[in-house]
Amino acid sequence: MIDLRWVTDLWRRCDVMVRDLPLALVLTVGSLLPAFHGFGTQLGDLPTRPFDALAVVAVALECLPLAVRRRWPAVCAVLVVVGFALDQLRGYHEVAGTALPIALMSTGAHLERHRRVTAVLFSAAYVPLAIALHRLGGAERLSGFVVFYLALVLAWGIGCWLRSTRAAEAERRRHVAEATRTAERTRIARELHDVVTHHVTAMVVQAEAARYLTAAPERLDQTLTAVTDTGRQAITDLRHLLDLLKPDHDTDARTPSVGEFDTLVEQTRRAGQPVEFTKEGRPAHSARSAEFVAYRVVQEALTNALKYAHGSRTVVGVRYDEREITVQVSTDGSGSPTGSLGGSGRGLAGLRERVAALDGEFSADARPDGGFLVRARIPAQNPS
Repeated sequence: MIDLRWVTDLWRRCDVMVRDLPLALVLTVGSLLPAFHGFGTQLGDLPTRPFDALAVVAVALECLPLAVRRRWPAVCAVLVVVGFALDQLRGYHEVAGTALPIALMSTGAHLERHRRVTAVLFSAAYVPLAIALHRLGGAERLSGFVVFYLALVLAWGIGCWLRSTRAAEAERRRHVAEATRTAERTRIARELHDVVTHHVTAMVVQAEAARYLTAAPERLDQTLTAVTDTGRQAITDLRHLLDLLKPDHDTDARTPSVGEFDTLVEQTRRAGQPVEFTKEGRPAHSARSAEFVAYRVVQEALTNALKYAHGSRTVVGVRYDEREITVQVSTDGSGSPTGSLGGSGRGLAGLRERVAALDGEFSADARPDGGFLVRARIPAQNPS
């Protein structure tokens, strides 16, 4: 059996003139068949003339230009109009006259420039044609000429509507593509911020602490080892982040687990931040996205603790239930800011967007004692 999809794809890959040629040939052949002579459009109501050599010219001018109706619409329309005028003035009344509304519709749909001028010129050309038909003895009334003109205007209008519809669809697709690219850039920037900022902040804090440990070689060695381990972890996380750019990447494959919360907390402790971590319950199987967002909330909160409350007692609590994950991170305000680190404000804004995308609630507020408190309630099910 012939694969119809292969045939369809092959047809779509053909040049537009090749795809338009069959219509031109079918209409030409139909107009040349003796059985259809005299059964076409009769504008002016002149007596039908027998088919002769000049009729072949009229048919060719009307039908064959349809092969270029989308490539060169203006040329097509001019040739078809000339052929139609010859057909009506000579009284052949061939089926080829059907090509006129097709040509006008194609011109309205595909002509790129001078569309209004072209419409005016065609309208102006219709007047002498009607006068010539009347002087040749045509019995057509004025109302008949007007109705036929309105029919041609309708064909042009349909072409213009198709053009505007096609343009609107192209604009819609452009906007969708632009929105998709923007969302993807935002997602990648957010992931880079979350991954890089946390690890680099820990490394900077550990490196600054190493300056004061030259008199204690063991502690200095431990600190430098922590810097090295943090750098390795940063490289690993960056590799996973780059995997997100692969088309065949499984987005659920890197959903953090409770064990990774422990690793995150331990890394922050090694940077000199006293952290107390508690968890309640177990994550639901359907809470992968919520667990990932909860991980990012804890990561960003601990990063801010290292930046702005270094050495302050930090409490992290994660509670799971069937419907949601609740995260709370707080500091007591006893620490001090790390002077060499600044903030862009993107972290908290990104967290609000992440939590809001899952129809959750997020807050980050300063405490009266100088610390801060971050809360997040993240539904385990994605919003419908």
